[in-house]
Amino acid sequence: MSTESRVPAPPAHQTLTFRERYLPFLISFASVAVVFGLVARLVTSAEQWPRIKLQFFNLDAIIAAFPNVFRGFLTNMTVWAIALVVIACWALVLAIFRSLSGPVFAPLKVFAILYIDLLRGIPSLLLVLLFGFGVPALQIPGLPRTGLFWGGVAMILGYSAYAAEVYRSGMEAVHDGQRAAAKALGLSQWQTLLYAIVPQAVRNVLPALLNLAVALQKDVALLSVIGVRDAVREAQIFTARTFNYSSLIAAALLFLMATIPMARFTDYVARKDQERRLQRTL
Repeated sequence: MSTESRVPAPPAHQTLTFRERYLPFLISFASVAVVFGLVARLVTSAEQWPRIKLQFFNLDAIIAAFPNVFRGFLTNMTVWAIALVVIACWALVLAIFRSLSGPVFAPLKVFAILYIDLLRGIPSLLLVLLFGFGVPALQIPGLPRTGLFWGGVAMILGYSAYAAEVYRSGMEAVHDGQRAAAKALGLSQWQTLLYAIVPQAVRNVLPALLNLAVALQKDVALLSVIGVRDAVREAQIFTARTFNYSSLIAAALLFLMATIPMARFTDYVARKDQERRLQRTL
């Protein structure tokens, strides 16, 4: 009677030692600290460093400029929050238009394709300039004439083209069996998209959409080129008055305080999405 050799199964939960848990982190932290320390040493040892420090890292100037820069930063974040909601909705509509098939929906599909190709091909800076200066100059009755409004519209139009393609990639990633099952249940093309395809697509592309949100959070600073008194514009006004560039550092710090938490949240959502996909395959 032969006996089969069995390989012992690994324990379900293996406790890591202190060294295994924290040593890689400590090594990584020390390596980054050394690199940044060397860079800081190189910069501060430069002959012109005292002059650069006075012009760009003057603490008194940063404190003096901070209230106005912060007030402008609130304008940036207001535009970002409103644009984010509008982009999420409008881009989804564009993605649905582009996913429709059949001669009846051909005009909607052609419109979505032309819109996406056109708006993705124009840099955001040019869109802000064209809409921020061009549309108010038309003086069309009943339309707002402020650069803040039309600069925000430009950001919405441009980013919705990118977000629409993200949505579409998620919709195309949904298995064809979902569409076949919806068709077998008697759902129309619109009902299939709204109830079967879109919910799964949004869940699949949420990390990518959050990355676009991080990029938009920074690009709203482009509104300063059309005279909107945002954080960057307020910093430029302070610089023009005092001939000191430390106000730009204040604006940069505010944007970092907003984008870094958003980036970490994006990483968290992406990690959870990856874990969900892994559990589904097991």
